[in-house]
Amino acid sequence: MSTIIYPSPIFGPIHSRRLGISLGINLLPADGKVCTFDCIYCECGFNKDHRTKTPHPTREAVAEALEAKLKEMHEEDIRPDVLTFAGNGEPTSHPYFPEIIDDTIRLRDRYCPQAKISVLSNSTFIHRPKIHEALTKVDNNILKLDTISADYINKVDRPTQPSYDVGRIVDGIKSFNGQAIIQTLFMKGTSEDGIDVDNTGEAYVAPWLEAVRDIAPREVMIYTIDRETPDKNLLKATREELDAIRDRVVALGIPCTASY
Repeated sequence: MSTIIYPSPIFGPIHSRRLGISLGINLLPADGKVCTFDCIYCECGFNKDHRTKTPHPTREAVAEALEAKLKEMHEEDIRPDVLTFAGNGEPTSHPYFPEIIDDTIRLRDRYCPQAKISVLSNSTFIHRPKIHEALTKVDNNILKLDTISADYINKVDRPTQPSYDVGRIVDGIKSFNGQAIIQTLFMKGTSEDGIDVDNTGEAYVAPWLEAVRDIAPREVMIYTIDRETPDKNLLKATREELDAIRDRVVALGIPCTASY
């Protein structure tokens, strides 16, 4: 099984399909995966296969490593388009996530003021007041919503929290008052457990579009599988399928990009 476990707390810069030259900030341990989802398509693999034995990087370690890397990039005249919180799991699960956002804004303003700050989140902690407030401070608050089907989410995204409620997640994204970006993965195929994972059909797309219209986000990013997945039976959505879904989002008056 080929999976990607990212260095911590800083990795890259890398070229992101959706964000450009991205310097990664990984708030999870470097030796495994810590996530409130256990997606069957996750490039970091299944949670059970990558248990961590080390703690989260401290707030101070993150700030020190980020400043050192930004100084290095500045001296080499490499200018990141974005500083992206991503990596080996859910970034908002870090106990000092709000404070780290403040540190990152300060360092961004000093070394690369043109760069945007992005957070890739699965939305599971957006109801926590301090997390919500921190996400309002970043340039790109990118929140996952693969579908509004609870059955699909339980079989594909596989939340580790029994209390996960997609309706509550939709309400939580809506509470950002149009400043959130929705990120959705579309794929096809049948999982190794025999589950049909195709969410490109009308039964999934139409209700998802209704939720998108209700949320009225700033933007929608749709994409498909790009790297090897831990479940080997999964298939990419086609360019034509993604383009058709993108066009329906745009018809709602909401900007949308498709990454193939």
